[in-house]
Amino acid sequence: MAEKKKRHWLSHLSFGTVSLTAAVLLVLGYFSVVVNPAKAWFFTLFGLLYPLVFLLTLVLFVWSLFRRSHLRGLLFLVLLPSLFFAGRYFQYKRPVPEKEATLKVVSYNVGLFAQGPSSMDRKALADSLSTWLLKQNADLICLQEVFLPLGSSIDSWFLHHFPGYKAHYYVLTGENGHFGNVILSRRSTTDKGKINFEKSTNMAIWADVRLDSGTVRVYNCHFESYNISLSGLVTKSGAMEDTERKMRRSIIERPRQVAEVIHGMDSAPVRSLAVGDFNDTPVSYTYFRLLRGHKDSFVKAGQGFGATYRSLWPLLRIDYILYPPELEAVSYEIPHVRYSDHYPVIATYYETGRNPR
Repeated sequence: MAEKKKRHWLSHLSFGTVSLTAAVLLVLGYFSVVVNPAKAWFFTLFGLLYPLVFLLTLVLFVWSLFRRSHLRGLLFLVLLPSLFFAGRYFQYKRPVPEKEATLKVVSYNVGLFAQGPSSMDRKALADSLSTWLLKQNADLICLQEVFLPLGSSIDSWFLHHFPGYKAHYYVLTGENGHFGNVILSRRSTTDKGKINFEKSTNMAIWADVRLDSGTVRVYNCHFESYNISLSGLVTKSGAMEDTERKMRRSIIERPRQVAEVIHGMDSAPVRSLAVGDFNDTPVSYTYFRLLRGHKDSFVKAGQGFGATYRSLWPLLRIDYILYPPELEAVSYEIPHVRYSDHYPVIATYYETGRNPR
């Protein structure tokens, strides 16, 4: 009998310890959206862990109901804010809007044309990917991590692969080639520019695009990457220290880069569309800063899992199309094509007719 009571007590202690730990981690995840990582970088890690911690806490809550644990009230309370956050990772099927879309946008991190099937070299992958993109018949195509070999005529390459589109791009030149971002538009454009991030190869470019209801400034962003190799983490000595350094640097740099983009948005004469690889999840300071004055296309028109990073699907949603009130999202999809380590995101919109500011 004494042994049975001891096991029962240990079971309660273990359940209580795990439940309290999960509750604390979940609450810290919520706080990660308001704490600037430049001041406390480790808060971002709690946001990254949110999907796993949420699922663990949900399981513990259900278990607590069966156990009639006194912790069920606490677990219920800490789960309540997830009614707001969980929908940014998963959406149920919704009715198809009756309005016809008038604008189609694609965003895709193409991974330097080097993250597709091993049987395809960069040229073959770039050709196949370009053909696929043309078939989407989009008005705007925003690409990140485009790569072209040295000696290539950048203008000629885009003219050949994307007939009918005007290319606005900004590339850096390295030892092996040119790499950067591009905005391809079938709509007329009136202005363009770039935002150089200090001490970084990441970037943001923008173009003012004419719509039927006015002009919108499209920001194609690629914020600081983690640059972490999972295989290297296992095989290389000192990899943990190097990984921590890279993570800390990228987490600190992203809010600074976001601030530069937001400054450009605030000073622009028109409303903005924020597109690209943000390298942060929906439970992050980066995402919520950029969400101000915008709506999330996936939240408004998506369904199923919103994850866009192929290797860790369905945990990481890091690619976005955030749109202004002058537009209304009609559809959103994430085709699971394997041309990159990311999946593309595609959204269509109806123009409400309200004038941009």
